[in-house]
Amino acid sequence: MSDTVIGLLGVAALFFCMIARMPVGMALLSVGFGGIWLIDDLRAAVATMSAETYSSVTNYGLTVIPLFVLLGNVAGAAGYSQRLYNAAHAWVGHLRGGLASSTVLGCAAFAAVSGSSVATAVTIGKVALPEMKRFGYADGLATGSVAAGGTLGILIPPSTGFVLYAILTEESIGKLFIAGIIPGLLLACLFIAVITIITTLRPAQGPAGGRTGFAERLRATIASLPLVVVIFVSIGGIYMGVFTPVEAAGVGATLVTAMALGTGKLRLRHLPAIARETVATTAMLYLIVIGAHVFGPFLALTHIPETLASGLDGLGLGPYATLLLILAAYIVLGMFFDGLAMLVVTMPVVFPIIIGLGFDPIWFGVVAVIVIEMGLITPPVGLNVFVVKGVAAEVPMGTIFRGVLPFWFAMAACLGLIILFPQLALFLPGQMK
Repeated sequence: MSDTVIGLLGVAALFFCMIARMPVGMALLSVGFGGIWLIDDLRAAVATMSAETYSSVTNYGLTVIPLFVLLGNVAGAAGYSQRLYNAAHAWVGHLRGGLASSTVLGCAAFAAVSGSSVATAVTIGKVALPEMKRFGYADGLATGSVAAGGTLGILIPPSTGFVLYAILTEESIGKLFIAGIIPGLLLACLFIAVITIITTLRPAQGPAGGRTGFAERLRATIASLPLVVVIFVSIGGIYMGVFTPVEAAGVGATLVTAMALGTGKLRLRHLPAIARETVATTAMLYLIVIGAHVFGPFLALTHIPETLASGLDGLGLGPYATLLLILAAYIVLGMFFDGLAMLVVTMPVVFPIIIGLGFDPIWFGVVAVIVIEMGLITPPVGLNVFVVKGVAAEVPMGTIFRGVLPFWFAMAACLGLIILFPQLALFLPGQMK
C-alpha cells in the first residue's frame, strides 16, 4: 500500500471519527499516530507524539489561551457581559430592531475578552433572549442575532481561531489579533444592517423597545467602562507594542479579576469553579494543538499536500479562482464539521498552496476565520445554532436556522469585501510598532 493511499485512508478515518463525535484532538492524535506507525514504524510514531506533545505544551506563545479564557470566564461570572449589553440597550434599544442590534453590539464587545464564539453566544444569549421575548421579537430574528453575533467571538481579538492558525502556520499572534479588528467591526455593522433591513420590511419582527433617558444611558455606559478599559489596555497594548499577546492576556486577566474581587462582583469562593472551567477549556484546546502537531507530520509523510498543490497548479485556474475553490470547499466542510477542527485538519494542506499563490498569510488568516464563522451557523451542524437552541429550548431548530440565514449572507458579503480590499485586514497590522 502506497503512502498516499495510507494518507487518504487516514483522512477518511479522521472524518469518520469526527462524525462519530470523538473529541477533535483525540481523533487527530489517534489517526496521526497510527498513520506514522504504518508508514514508518512504532518507534517513529512514539517519538513524534512525545516530542510534539512536549514542544506544544511548553510553547510560550500558547500561554495566551488559558489567560484569555480566564479573562472571559471572570468577566462573564462577574456580570460584566450584562453591563455591556445594558449599555448597548440603553443607546439603541428604543429603535426598531434595537434589541437585536444591542445583542450584536454586546456580542462584539464581549468577544473582545472571551475569544470564543460559544462563550459569547451563551453569555449574551442568556441576557438578550428573555428581553427580546418580552418585547415580542420574532423568534427567528432574536435567535438569529444571538447565533450570528456569537460568531464574532473568534474574529474580534482575542481569538482562539487566530491562536490556532498562528501556531499551525508560525505567524504572529499579535498581528493576527490586530488584523481581526476592522473585519470584526465591519461584520458587526453588516449584522446591524441586516437587522435594520428585516425590521424595515417587517416591523412586527422587531418592535421598538422602551426609550431610556440620558441619565440612564450615562449610568449604563459608566457601568460598562471597567471591561471596556480592560479591552483597550490589553488589545491597545498589543497594537502599540507595549505588550506581547501573552503579556496582554496576563494583564487583562489580572485587571478584570482584581476589579471583580475589589468591587464585590466576585467572591473568593467563586474562583475554584472559574478555574475548573478555564482548565477544562484550555485542556481541550491544547489537545487539539497536540493532535494537529502529530497529524501534520503524518500528512507530510503521505505527500498529499504536495500532490494536491501540484494538481491545483495543473488546472491553471489562477490565484483567485483557486482561492475561491478552496473557500467553497471550506464552506461545504463547515456544513458538517466544527470550525476549529476544520482549521486544524486543512491548514497543513491549504497553507502551502496559499503561500505558493502569493497571498499574504495574515490576510488569509482573517479570511479563513470568517469562513469558519460561516460554518458555525450553517446547517446541519451549525455549532452556534445548537448553542442558542440550548438557551432558547422552546424555539424550533428550523426557526433558528431560518433566522440566521440573512446573517450568513452578511458574512459572505464581508468575506467578499476582505478579498476585494485586502487592506481592510492588513492596514492595522502594517501600522504596528
